Amino acid sequence: MLNIILFGPPGSGKGTQAAKLKEEFKLVHISTGDLLREEIANGTKLGLEAKSYMNNGALVPDEVVIGMIDSKINENTDSNGVIYDGFPRTVAQAEALNNLMAKYNTEISTVLALQVSDDELKVRLVKRGETSGRADDKDPAVIENRIKVYKTETAVVGDFYSKEGKFNQVAGEGSIDEIYGRLTAQIELVNA
Repeated sequence: MLNIILFGPPGSGKGTQAAKLKEEFKLVHISTGDLLREEIANGTKLGLEAKSYMNNGALVPDEVVIGMIDSKINENTDSNGVIYDGFPRTVAQAEALNNLMAKYNTEISTVLALQVSDDELKVRLVKRGETSGRADDKDPAVIENRIKVYKTETAVVGDFYSKEGKFNQVAGEGSIDEIYGRLTAQIELVNA
């Protein structure tokens, strides 16, 4: 089973690339952002709770996200694998994901970390905010906070996977196809 974590700050292109990789490698795409936005759109209790965190650029509590991920993995145990987009965001989530992988007798194959400059992230997020309707992509202060939260709370997850020998940095600037080529080359190395 091929289990890939697509890692990087908000606006680094995880969703765009995950959609392409999903098709290429026949993977289930688990985007915690999409799962949370679906809960918000449906007005569920979880969605309302998550919305208050997301609107301020903060992370949704681990236990909420981990429960959703476990449910999604359980629904797709017969797949070729999973591409995780936006998860894990904390070391506790990374540890919980490793435990979930063990529960399903598999493991993370690789972590592909998109490297994008702060200036490029801000440009991408503002542009996305103009077309997506996402409130968290329209407010410069929220964007700035999201990047800061990534650097202080999420980037350390890279160290966790580095210690496991699974962390691979990938240049995340250039055309969508150039970045995609870099990602597929890394996946082919671990999937050989």
